[in-house]
Amino acid sequence: QVQLVESGGGSVQAGGSLRLSCAASRYTLQMGWFRHAPGKEREGVAAIYTGGYTYYHDSVKGRFTISRDNAKNTVYLQMNGLHPEDTAVYYCAARTSQSFFRPEDPGSYRYWGQGAQITVSS
Repeated sequence: QVQLVESGGGSVQAGGSLRLSCAASRYTLQMGWFRHAPGKEREGVAAIYTGGYTYYHDSVKGRFTISRDNAKNTVYLQMNGLHPEDTAVYYCAARTSQSFFRPEDPGSYRYWGQGAQITVSS
């Protein structure tokens, strides 16, 4: 089992920045961030492989940066230039399986954080 503990989040005005952190209880393979806004489906925001390769949803490219500290088993999501449309609950996700992986697919991940509310006001 892997426990994921998220921190960060909060409220900010449009154009502002926030950073999310997610600490895993042990080493994991790919890690990612998803978000779920009211009335919308859960959406894959970003993911990072153990070697550092990254994936981003088109809507956040150039604004969000995912990174990881393998020594701390922690993944980060730096969010700059936030838009009101970025308002959602953000979830950290991780996996330890070496099966086929699609970074944007929630089904590719086994472990999930508790969620962190991000609210962006206009």
